[in-house]
Amino acid sequence: MITIEQAYKIVLQDVKSLETEKVSFTDSLGRILAEDVKSDIEMPPFDKSAMDGYACRKEDLGNPLEIIEVIPAGKTPEKIIGKNQCANIMTGAPIPEGADTVVQVELTEVAGNSVKVLEAPKKSNISYRAEDVEVGTKVLSKGIKIEAQHIAVFAAVGYTDVLVYRKPKIGIISTGDELVEPQNKPALSQIRNSNGYQLIAQVKACGAIANYIGIADDTPEDTFDKVSKALNENDIVLLTGGVSMGSFDFVPQVLEQAGVKIEFDAIAVKPGKPTTFGKADDKYCFGLPGNPVSSFMQFDLLVKPLIYHLMGQEYEPLDIRMPMGVEYKRRNADRRAYFPVIIRDGEIFPVDYHGSAHIHALSSAHGIASIEIGKGEIKKGEMIHVRQI
Repeated sequence: MITIEQAYKIVLQDVKSLETEKVSFTDSLGRILAEDVKSDIEMPPFDKSAMDGYACRKEDLGNPLEIIEVIPAGKTPEKIIGKNQCANIMTGAPIPEGADTVVQVELTEVAGNSVKVLEAPKKSNISYRAEDVEVGTKVLSKGIKIEAQHIAVFAAVGYTDVLVYRKPKIGIISTGDELVEPQNKPALSQIRNSNGYQLIAQVKACGAIANYIGIADDTPEDTFDKVSKALNENDIVLLTGGVSMGSFDFVPQVLEQAGVKIEFDAIAVKPGKPTTFGKADDKYCFGLPGNPVSSFMQFDLLVKPLIYHLMGQEYEPLDIRMPMGVEYKRRNADRRAYFPVIIRDGEIFPVDYHGSAHIHALSSAHGIASIEIGKGEIKKGEMIHVRQI
């Protein structure tokens, strides 16, 4: 049995990014950028007004100013500002020649065609040409996950064909004769397949493609057929259930039969100890525990980082340190434990949690806290790491 840290290193060892493809910048949201983006223009492309007001010479602020022009955004100034002159200018409009200051409207008093400055502005209120970006400046870096604010940058620099990494395809298989699909009402001794659909959602949230293979019967033959199909069609294969020590838990043997080299089959972590991982050439395969909280956690800890690495991103989860709002104790400290928590008034509190089958515990959680191997309690007020979900 290995630690979660060792498992993480094994999963990400020698991972190579998938091939790249070009998509329209309007379709790139959530994808991983595969090259640096540089500006083809200066930003701003000209000296422009930072607000609505009057463009004038700073040395004339104490005198009445004659309005000689109105300059809306998008119009090129036609006149040169001379002594005791100004132009009524709008935000974003080019600064006319001769002006070096913009006095905001609220600091002026207008009478006919004359402007009196009531108070000198504290700054020039001019956005100068290229003060933000020069031609050739790198505006976005390779490896970022594209968010809405990045789309604006693409548009501003004319980067309309975006080079991104291909989305990984993730095959998902649930195992067990006791499972029925969610639309079916379970008979006695049956349960609905929640794991499969939880994993589909987690995969999609990463920006990858989820391929649901279905429920495999509790037979080596059907499991082998579905695993073989999944390996053939996907970059990563996820199975839930069948990885413990029961008579029908034969997933690790089936994976080996399908050509998967098992790298580990147990982790010193709770929940999720019976997690299996292996490789088949350039394909990756996880045997996740059947309990929903276990599969959720192990996806977040191990599968998600692999997905992002395949898409060219060095994934780092949002991990914050916060004080514990109550004392937390556990009886067995032989494994690193993860437990769901809520954040309230700047402190964290454990969610009512009855173990890895308690699927509802995660629905109200803000994050996952952890307690390391050998540690039996967390004192009230003690700072601990919280992984947001």
